[in-house]
Amino acid sequence: MRIGFAVPVSGSWATPANMVRIARRAEELGYHELWTFQRLLYPQGHPMGPVYRSVHDPVVTLAYLAGATSRVRLGVAVLNMPFFSPALLAKQLASLQAVSGGRLDAGLGLGWLPEEFAASGTPFERRGARGEEFVGLLRRLWSEETVAHDGRFYRLPPVHQAPRPDTPPPILLGGSAEVALRRAGRLADGWISSSREDLSRIDEKIAVVGEAARAAGRDPGALRFVTRGVTRIRPAGAADRAPLSGSFEEIREDVADLAARGVTDVFHDLNFDPEIGSPDADPEESMRRAEAALEALAP
Repeated sequence: MRIGFAVPVSGSWATPANMVRIARRAEELGYHELWTFQRLLYPQGHPMGPVYRSVHDPVVTLAYLAGATSRVRLGVAVLNMPFFSPALLAKQLASLQAVSGGRLDAGLGLGWLPEEFAASGTPFERRGARGEEFVGLLRRLWSEETVAHDGRFYRLPPVHQAPRPDTPPPILLGGSAEVALRRAGRLADGWISSSREDLSRIDEKIAVVGEAARAAGRDPGALRFVTRGVTRIRPAGAADRAPLSGSFEEIREDVADLAARGVTDVFHDLNFDPEIGSPDADPEESMRRAEAALEALAP
């Protein structure tokens, strides 16, 4: 089991100084990965909650942290493909892979918020098929000298894009529906669970991804299964305790349970705790609690 930690990207604690402070201490403590997430905008009056109201761009954040760290891997869970052109995202991620020394984990998704699609000028419909075509183009742009493509959603005249990454970053696909799980098994290097995942049944979804990989002639054992750990530090012993909520001891037991269910990577994400990842939270208190968790939950 590889253990990661999400850097401050949401709310009042998400300052450049705090990002570097968490990232460097996580690297010192032996964490395997640092993670970010994407929220392009927040529709006025939307009920999704305070965690999404103020979120830094994940690619820029990881590029910044690439220069502040040297060993820990750098991941995003996830970038929504319909908000980019394949050529633009291929260029950005290839450059991030270069400046980080090959430490990037590229989590990709399809998006779910109609207002973000409207703001991006992209249709909400057929986003699954669009994503499949997108992933194929990313891989080609990272590996082929000349790329020409005339598809359903994207067109490239014969083009060169360089520099190409010496080692392309792993592509990890998100999504919870069965069709998305099967897509991850067929096409990706792994699967990333969402912040709303029922972790008590995550092994069922891992099995679907693995079955799809096997049916496509791929080795399920080579895939990564990454859990976004919506971690909330609370008093021990709550009767209605959700996985990864509670005392440090209870959370460590939950991590062991996730490993037994087939999860290969889990990262603790305090951005999704409204007491920490909110614009209205006290940033000093958020950092105090986050640093305590960083120490207590270290690998």
